[in-house]
Amino acid sequence: MSATPQKNRASRRVLAAAAGLATVGALVAAMPAGAQDRQGHGNGHGHGHHKGRTVDVQLLSFNDLHGNLEPPAGSSGEVKETQPDGKVVPVKAGGVEYLATSLRKARKGHPYSITAAGGDMVGASPLLSGLFHDEPTIEALNKMDLDVTSVGNHEFDEGSAELSRLQNGGCHPVEGCYVKGKEFGGADFPYLAANVTNEKSGKPILKPYTVWKKNGVKIGFIGVTLEGTPNIVTANGVKGLKFHDEIETINKYAKELDAQGVKSIVALIHEGGAPASASYNYDCDSNGPGDGISGPITDIAKGITPKVDALVTGHTHQAYVCNIPDPAGNPRLVTSASSFGKLYTETTLTYDRRTKDIVRASVESAGDKNPKSANHVVRQTQKKAGDMSRLIKRWNALAAPIANKPQGYISADINGRGSTALEKPLGDLIADAQLEGLAPADKGGAVVAFMNPGGIRSDLVHKASGAEGDGVVTYGEAFTVQPFTNMMNVVDLTGAQLVTALQQQVSGSNEASPKILQISKGLTYTLDMTKSGADRVVTDTIELNGEAIDPAQTYRVAMNEFLAGGGDGFAALGEGTNKLVGASDLDMFNAYLAAHSTAEAPLAPPAADRITVIQ
Repeated sequence: MSATPQKNRASRRVLAAAAGLATVGALVAAMPAGAQDRQGHGNGHGHGHHKGRTVDVQLLSFNDLHGNLEPPAGSSGEVKETQPDGKVVPVKAGGVEYLATSLRKARKGHPYSITAAGGDMVGASPLLSGLFHDEPTIEALNKMDLDVTSVGNHEFDEGSAELSRLQNGGCHPVEGCYVKGKEFGGADFPYLAANVTNEKSGKPILKPYTVWKKNGVKIGFIGVTLEGTPNIVTANGVKGLKFHDEIETINKYAKELDAQGVKSIVALIHEGGAPASASYNYDCDSNGPGDGISGPITDIAKGITPKVDALVTGHTHQAYVCNIPDPAGNPRLVTSASSFGKLYTETTLTYDRRTKDIVRASVESAGDKNPKSANHVVRQTQKKAGDMSRLIKRWNALAAPIANKPQGYISADINGRGSTALEKPLGDLIADAQLEGLAPADKGGAVVAFMNPGGIRSDLVHKASGAEGDGVVTYGEAFTVQPFTNMMNVVDLTGAQLVTALQQQVSGSNEASPKILQISKGLTYTLDMTKSGADRVVTDTIELNGEAIDPAQTYRVAMNEFLAGGGDGFAALGEGTNKLVGASDLDMFNAYLAAHSTAEAPLAPPAADRITVIQ
């Protein structure tokens, strides 16, 4: 999802500097662009024995794990399931202890089995992984036998040098080795970044593709992230890099693989869409009015060469298994497995040994969808994987002194990520914390604060996550809400620029999928979603502390550095002047919790009534 990139704690400036061109050049040298064969880890015996003409290859896939080793809290740890009677119910799901069990169960009886991912394995991670620069997540993915993943935008949160370290291993350049005498080994699986090149050399910074082989069966995987990654990652994270068109890149490397005799190809794309229903078991190919899928992946899928047999996607955190026609007009599978390890997709790829290609249904062969695919819930009622439980326990022991420290108290759930409303209670709370921290004259003199919705990664949940007690907000829980540790900025903006920024929430690059800024107390306005584009913001209703915004007046505005850089399509916010840099967003959030809550007087959820929405 579009979000503020993560930059961890004290080492953030060093890492940003380390993402310079020289380092990117070294990364290119260390990681040649050519394909690397991946030997399958499939087990057992059964259908697909290599003597037959066709072999059924099992493709297991997931996306957007975001370092969620433990089951996500609150609504973030649920998927929606439509029952036979039409009722939609939430189902608890996710966590690597259950994901590992699900994948291992699914592989049984499948001698040809590949596990692939669609990016954002790391970044925007809870404290258990984020505190250790996501080494615990890479370790977990290695144990889960992940074969390959594309990069996502969050893989660039700490810059290309850190991405290289996650791939190749080595201890953190500032914080060193977390376990005495044990060097971090890196990922056992290749990260693919076909459409990310070094600005100077023009070469991919990581391998563009890999070829999985077993008993003569060869399947190529091409991995890309969304071309718009620089718009949703801070400048330091993508310094020295160029991001290219997804369709052109995949078509280029599909042609290259085809020329090498690799006819079966799967694209791993960190970009996605939105199905008509939020239920994971919705039939995306139903023909009713309004059915199907929308969003960027639909146009991308229609432009990718028919040489590619299936698309594993991500980024939007949605669940879908859809057929979108390829340029030849034939149906082709496009899948996504929600986020946080709550689902996995199982796809059967029927490989023809004579043609070396995947058998795909044509328009004429209606009814029998091939390949076949379905999303499955990673249910928390199954047995936990012992190796994952031990991994979590080991890293939790290292994190505990920081993670378990109480920061404040709440009287009920304060929803952020889990809220479907445009104005979220947790968004108001965060914006208020930023305004209060930066309002003093010596701290910046802010009169209003903006928070980007994608930077709110979780809910604040009243129920205890550990031994802290109900209603207690721990450092680990606060970190999970705001894991990026972005520095706060206060800048001068005119009233006219403020109005333009509010209009940019629902126009331009944000028109199709609005990004509604969370606002501090005192700012009010009406949003009319029955209109289109910038007209959705009813400008004559915009008031600050009861007074209309004066286009010519200068206002001191607080926001994180991602927004202050024009991120998420807010070019007007990037025009600020007279910048003052304050403390981190997380520090301000924790300070606000400490100042405004006690065990006897916990914080209540804000009313979320600053934006009047007309639907």
